[in-house]
Amino acid sequence: MPAPEGIVSYCAALRAAMHDCLARDDQVFCYGQDIQDPFGGAFKVTKGLSTAFPGRVRNAPVCEDAMAGLCIGAALGGMRPVLEYQFADFAIIACNQLVNSAAAAYWRMGQPVPLTVRLPSGGTLGGGPYHSQLPDNWLVHHPGLVVLAPGTVSDAYHMLRQAIMHDDPVVVCEHKQLYFHAKGTVAPKSDLPLGKARIHRAGSDCTVVAWGALVEECNEAAIALERDYGISAEIIDLRCIKPIDSETVLSSVARTAHLLVVTEDFPYGSVAAELSALVSDQGFTLLDAPVRRLCSRETLVPFHPDLWHEHRPQIADVVASVRNLLLF
Repeated sequence: MPAPEGIVSYCAALRAAMHDCLARDDQVFCYGQDIQDPFGGAFKVTKGLSTAFPGRVRNAPVCEDAMAGLCIGAALGGMRPVLEYQFADFAIIACNQLVNSAAAAYWRMGQPVPLTVRLPSGGTLGGGPYHSQLPDNWLVHHPGLVVLAPGTVSDAYHMLRQAIMHDDPVVVCEHKQLYFHAKGTVAPKSDLPLGKARIHRAGSDCTVVAWGALVEECNEAAIALERDYGISAEIIDLRCIKPIDSETVLSSVARTAHLLVVTEDFPYGSVAAELSALVSDQGFTLLDAPVRRLCSRETLVPFHPDLWHEHRPQIADVVASVRNLLLF
């Protein structure tokens, strides 16, 4: 199945990627709660796949730890499982399997674990504290896991295909806000390997790094900054949060001398904290101001839409943060 043509949703791009891999390789199978037709998964990403590939898209019991264990065993046996959790929050239950088994298997046995774990991540209106978490901070802490956060429709397709064909365990954090709201075209071929960041928008005054759903919001902030204040912000889509592409970030900071890291995660112990420390350490002489972070408030994710907007960085917050940084 070629890359989807025309304008498609982020959800459809992910579905097309799985369809392509299922068609190309008989060792690929999908496993998760309610992912078979007619339900097609909590967010309908696998809709139609069990009909197209009978027996290779299977429903799982409500036991997140056992789901991971089954898929790790299958991967060790030569299969390429694609494991879907209904919400990223629930994958914490499988932390032992993902961290102590999947991530460590190559070090222990010299055997690859070609497992892909799909996590619907991040907050949405009304999601609340139990269905809105970002697993970035605990996943990236452990060697052996590759952690991706595609922020565009094209990356959703190509990065998921790359993940499924990768021989190491890969976690794909799919922001729930993007599933149906993000629409775009899919490039015929992937122009970047896993682990490489993308300059989403070129600029000269300040580097803004984001990933997932906040990439487009930072892009909107850059448009407002240029239009209203004559400030040129360079937007970097990190794409892969483990490993981090420090070379692209440092190269950008060398041109702009300023860095703002924007994340939906909490500030304490976050990927934003790690990236800030990395640039402060390796690029200190490039900076004209301290590295700044713009994170969600350190509270449980609220249910009420108005409170959720106050909790999470908004376009106006990015604009204000860039302006304040340049005034340092």
